[in-house]
Amino acid sequence: MSVLVAFSSASFAEIVVNPPAGSNSASLNWSADEASQLLNADRQTAEISPQGSTSVTTTVRSTVTTTPSSTLNASISATPKVVIRDTSGFGSQPSVNARAALVMDAQTGEVLYSKNTNTAFPIASLTKLMTAVVTSDARLDMSEEITLQQIDFAGAGGKNSSSTLRAGDTMNRAEALLFALMKSENPAAAALARTYPGGRSAFIAAMNAKARQLGMTSTRYVESTGLDPHNVSSARDLGILASAASQYGLIRQFSTTPSYDFNLGYRVLKSNNTNALVRNGGWNINLSKTGYINEAGRCVVMHTTVNSRPAVVVLLGASSSQARTNDATNLLTWLSQQPKRI
Repeated sequence: MSVLVAFSSASFAEIVVNPPAGSNSASLNWSADEASQLLNADRQTAEISPQGSTSVTTTVRSTVTTTPSSTLNASISATPKVVIRDTSGFGSQPSVNARAALVMDAQTGEVLYSKNTNTAFPIASLTKLMTAVVTSDARLDMSEEITLQQIDFAGAGGKNSSSTLRAGDTMNRAEALLFALMKSENPAAAALARTYPGGRSAFIAAMNAKARQLGMTSTRYVESTGLDPHNVSSARDLGILASAASQYGLIRQFSTTPSYDFNLGYRVLKSNNTNALVRNGGWNINLSKTGYINEAGRCVVMHTTVNSRPAVVVLLGASSSQARTNDATNLLTWLSQQPKRI
């Protein structure tokens, strides 16, 4: 099976990525139903919330296991064929505070809004979207218990990892992924890399291999959390990543969970999504990830549906959380006023 994704601006090169001959890409891309079955012990009664919904029915504590992939090549073969073309802009467009921005029709690939889309910037915790993709591709045991170690809190790029978590906290891999995507917990993302087959170095290699496979030519990863400003990407590349990540039911669900009470057995951490637009529930957001470090400013990537039109929105380098939310709201409102097809 192949999926065609077209962008629109003459500056974008056409990229074609073919899965290995004979690979069954559909079986490696988790649907919402498959994610539900994976994370619920009772496969007959498992439920999952609709994309972009404001409630979560998936239970992250389970006994269901999956078979890990045997090689890096096997794990990165999950992504179907991607074709990208770019022909930019239409009509009167809004101004944005962010340093770079992209709005793309996720079905046709038309770029509807662009600002500095080819420039690479630090991406902060938008990194965790690739962390989630690599973790999902590996088909690891999501019920495996992971105990956080002090090294998971060491941060990166000279930065400390602020967190409500503590060394010694234990959770399963599904909970670690939910912590990383919904609450953007850096120790959880670090632990996902540490417990990957081959360890952290193999995980970072898989992140960069996946970026190359997707055609993310301006992207480089050096660690799994986004604390290091040497993790860089462009709005264009992040549009590609959002389109690919939106094919994973688990990532869609976990990244758009508005709130969740993590019961670690000895204490409960009441946690909220880092994206105000997800928490408020005013837009149909299918996938979301925010990010912030000083070097990156306030960033967000979203896959959303507006007037039955799937779209990707990327903002990099907004000056504040409110400016980021305002930019995103302005672009979504503007998109809602556009014809479904150009």
